[in-house]
Amino acid sequence: MVNEAEPGPSHPLPGAVGLSHLSAYDWEAADGVCGGSPHVHLVCTEAYVVTGGRGAVQTLSPDGYRDISLAPGSLAWFTPGTVHRMVQGGDLRITVLMQNSGLPEAGDAVFTFPPEVLADPDRYAAAATLPPGTGPETEVAARRRRDLAVEGYLGLREPLIAGDSGPYRAFQQTAARLVRARVPAWRELWRAGARAAAERTGAQLDALEAGEPAYLAAATAYRSEPSRLGGFGMCGRRDEYALPGTTLPYDGRRTTWAPAGTRRKG
Repeated sequence: MVNEAEPGPSHPLPGAVGLSHLSAYDWEAADGVCGGSPHVHLVCTEAYVVTGGRGAVQTLSPDGYRDISLAPGSLAWFTPGTVHRMVQGGDLRITVLMQNSGLPEAGDAVFTFPPEVLADPDRYAAAATLPPGTGPETEVAARRRRDLAVEGYLGLREPLIAGDSGPYRAFQQTAARLVRARVPAWRELWRAGARAAAERTGAQLDALEAGEPAYLAAATAYRSEPSRLGGFGMCGRRDEYALPGTTLPYDGRRTTWAPAGTRRKG
């Protein structure tokens, strides 16, 4: 007899990575480009696996400005400190793999808002936070947030293209100061997620070497479905999963970003 029952997930995805699916925004920005909100991650590498459509990802890093084309089958990834902006070229659909998942949701991602917004944590939080849900009010707020991030992004990109990396490096420093108080909480998420996953592998190697692989008795398979469809993410409409050690379960009370030690409700 085949057992059709499926156990509830109790283990993270391989390497405790985060997983979501994105449909890039098709809203036109001030520079005539349709796409998402430029931002940076402070400790997480992010990867795009293109599953449909066409577009690009624009990046700012110490090696300058790049416009990386995306098509079905393309794989692009960027390391911490790289400003990135997803650009819609036509029905662009991406699966996102995120290192240290749990950290991006806890504030590792910082928008490229103008300097005066970044300099004020409360003002930053107000600009970054969206109303709960997926209705018209949230869409308007997400578009306003995107436009503000593009405004700051253009102020970084144009000098970098001209050979002046000063504004870009100043943004990196400001972003780091903005999240500094959150690092102890991130460390706990990392210990429970990515580090724990690596340590499990070490324990399994020890067991195999000792000829006592008792852990294999707990082998099983899992299946999961998205916990929310069509949410408003940084780059586009986002389908997300509530999996242990990876993407945090969606909670209407949880904001995209708030100053350390706070949680805005509503």
